[in-house]
Amino acid sequence: MKVTKRNKELSKKVDTNKEYSLEEAIQTLKEVSKVKFDESFDCAIRLGVDPRHADQMVRGTVSLPHGTGKEVKVLVISKGTPADVALNAGADYAGYEDYLEKIKGGWAEVDVIISTPDAMPELGKLGRVLGPKGLMPNPKSGTVSTDVEKAVKEVKAGKIEFRVDKTGIIHVSLGKLSFGVDQLADNAKAFINTIIKMKPSSAKGTYVKSLFLSSTMGPGMKIDRDNVLSNIK
Repeated sequence: MKVTKRNKELSKKVDTNKEYSLEEAIQTLKEVSKVKFDESFDCAIRLGVDPRHADQMVRGTVSLPHGTGKEVKVLVISKGTPADVALNAGADYAGYEDYLEKIKGGWAEVDVIISTPDAMPELGKLGRVLGPKGLMPNPKSGTVSTDVEKAVKEVKAGKIEFRVDKTGIIHVSLGKLSFGVDQLADNAKAFINTIIKMKPSSAKGTYVKSLFLSSTMGPGMKIDRDNVLSNIK
């Protein structure tokens, strides 16, 4: 296989046998980035859980201290006054029957849908449309709420949802590579700390098995798990 010039340069700056600290990995990713767009900063964490068992499903949300750097389009499905409240709070779209009809017609130009509980019976009928796109509101993720103002502001400020996949891995985007090293490290620590607090009581053995940081076009950087966990509060 032909080794590209880019890969040759990466091999000089990235030691694949080394386990990096969060800050070292982030600084390296920033240094090796040569693309002309603002790359996403990603984290993949492998857990010692079996997602086939409901009591070992790790799923939740975390509010990133410095946000995601991404403009999130939010739709609020609610009846009456909450729709006006949602728009004032920063929602991009809000309504009830008109948006239900648009969704039925295939419209889904949003990143997050928030619903009030009284709207869920009708919205739930669209599960086959919204489910595969990851847009179905869920109480566990805070996207089914009577306080739509709070829900909208949290999502806009950088609240993200995560869920372990069938292989035991959680993969999330934690910001943009243009963020400062300390900002990205803070976001990563907030995410990791949340994962640690959610350890299922039924999970045996090593909980956090491995941790990698990467960027959209950058290499995967293996993180010194023990060092990170010892510094997480």
